[in-house]
Amino acid sequence: MKRRLAVVAAMLAMATTARAADDPLKICLDENLPPLSLHQRGKPDSGFDVALAQAVAERLGRPLKIQWFESRLDETSSPALEANALLSDGRCALVGSYALTRDSLVVPGLKTAKLPDFEGATRDDRRRRVPVGVLAPTQPYVYAALTVVLGEKARDRKISGVGDLAGLRIAIESGTLGDAILMTFDKGRLIDDITHLVPGRDDLLGALNRGDYDATLLDLRRFDAHRAAHPDTRLAASGYYYPIGVNRGYVGLASDPALIILVNKALSDLQAAGTIADLAKTAGLTYLPPVEPAILGDQLQQVLQQ
Repeated sequence: MKRRLAVVAAMLAMATTARAADDPLKICLDENLPPLSLHQRGKPDSGFDVALAQAVAERLGRPLKIQWFESRLDETSSPALEANALLSDGRCALVGSYALTRDSLVVPGLKTAKLPDFEGATRDDRRRRVPVGVLAPTQPYVYAALTVVLGEKARDRKISGVGDLAGLRIAIESGTLGDAILMTFDKGRLIDDITHLVPGRDDLLGALNRGDYDATLLDLRRFDAHRAAHPDTRLAASGYYYPIGVNRGYVGLASDPALIILVNKALSDLQAAGTIADLAKTAGLTYLPPVEPAILGDQLQQVLQQ
């Protein structure tokens, strides 16, 4: 039975390839997520996801077209619904660097969703709601970890766990995953050491670099971006990664299973050849290969509730 299904899937993929060979592979990428993806007026597009999208398109024998979008940073935004709206509206067939969690892949509880701001959007686009479908993930291609970053005064501190931050002046952005982890650690043991900053208003890494604080816990991607923008930074990587993170991959619509099959094959080939790791290194991204489980369940929630 499994063999029969595999043959059917392969035939479906071949048919899709023949039909779409001349059609661009449209991939949606966040316009401001360095070093994953960056789109600035007057400058060449850059980032790991830009290079990977090109490599995947080449494997599929199709030209690439990137649809840039801007993710909202307010409390009412939903990355899952934004991605779904872009896909369901036909703006792209895949959304890159999608966080593969069980919650982000559930069937939407709403029938429609608003589009995020995207390049080429009209006033009507910003107002209308789009009937949404069901999301389907590809296999992951990179692991996103939280890491401890140390300021100059604490850069020699050995960090093998969150508890080693005790006694340091810790800065964290309110409402983030790092905030939840630090505030709940060991029944609140670190609370008195923590200062909360406002995301989007306060400059977390800038304050750490000035020596206002000693340490923080944040997405490794952000530290990579900081180092690229500030080669003379005083900040140091601790080398510690929080044990629970999330894989990133592509997400498409469940109504197009053939594309998911093709992209998975392309990703497997690129991974085996070492191409994905090489692309990450070139883009200045600290590459960590995907881990099991491919889709994060409630492991983190269990830790936070202990």
